[in-house]
Amino acid sequence: MAQEIDNTYKMLFSYPRMVSDLLTGFVREDWVRELDLSTLEKVNASYVADEVRERHDDLVWRVRWGEEWLYVYLLLEFQSTIDPYMAVRMSAYVSLLYQDLIRQEKLTDKGSLPPVLPVVLYNGEPRWSAATDVNDLIERVPGGLEQYRLSMQYLLLDEGQILEQETSTELKNLVHALFRLEYSRDEQDLIKVLAQVVEWLKAPEQRGLRRAFLIWFRRVYLRRKHVPEPDRELIDQAQDLEEVHEMLAERVEQWHEHWKQAGRLEAGGELLSLQLTDKFGSEAVKRYQHRLEDADETMLRTWSIRLLRAETIEEVFTDD
Repeated sequence: MAQEIDNTYKMLFSYPRMVSDLLTGFVREDWVRELDLSTLEKVNASYVADEVRERHDDLVWRVRWGEEWLYVYLLLEFQSTIDPYMAVRMSAYVSLLYQDLIRQEKLTDKGSLPPVLPVVLYNGEPRWSAATDVNDLIERVPGGLEQYRLSMQYLLLDEGQILEQETSTELKNLVHALFRLEYSRDEQDLIKVLAQVVEWLKAPEQRGLRRAFLIWFRRVYLRRKHVPEPDRELIDQAQDLEEVHEMLAERVEQWHEHWKQAGRLEAGGELLSLQLTDKFGSEAVKRYQHRLEDADETMLRTWSIRLLRAETIEEVFTDD
């Protein structure tokens, strides 16, 4: 399931419009204004080594910068959990990319390597706490050795934190709309944001991206928001994002009670997960995480009672 969700995000950001909106909306640096965003081009990431290919796919972009053909390469990595060593992974990806550019002789006119913007897009809870620079992960040793420390930083875009710090409800672009949809807590806001996405993507040439948003809504949003099963089936049959918006406008108010109950279940599952982790450790709990996520109120209560006497985590989840 996690791989399917990850692939859905990568499908969305396989469209230049999404990468353009990400840069102009969330990279608040002067050099972005000098980019010719019409030249955005996806690069084949076949240079990625086998040992990291499973967790890093082909979302590498380049774009013309200024008057010269100087490229800025964007490495996009999507995360729903915090990886304390993400800075090391991103450093490895950048190094592999540079090795490939050297091998293909894709350098600047001066023979230099092009700049790289590594981006980590995080949509999980809690807020991101891992180091964004590999330098911060290396033990400091005095006496001169510190001058050889590796330093490479990535740009972190923590969706939840971005939205928490907002002072305006005005939508900026499609990436901002994606963030708002993911963290929507209000039914009317959901309808409003989705209506804006439909409007922005109504042109025939946006058909592919409109379809990608539809798939994202089905595979990611519906699963996270605990939509009632009959309505989920109807939305799964929808052929267009506009059709989904019309369904939501008719039905979303009826989901309020359902979401309240789902919220109580989610809170109960999280509390039980913390108790299990405290007693048996996080690695043991990971094996049963999918059962915690799918459990109903009766099952959570049963497991909580078993936990009081259980000596192993298997005793908690033993089938009756």
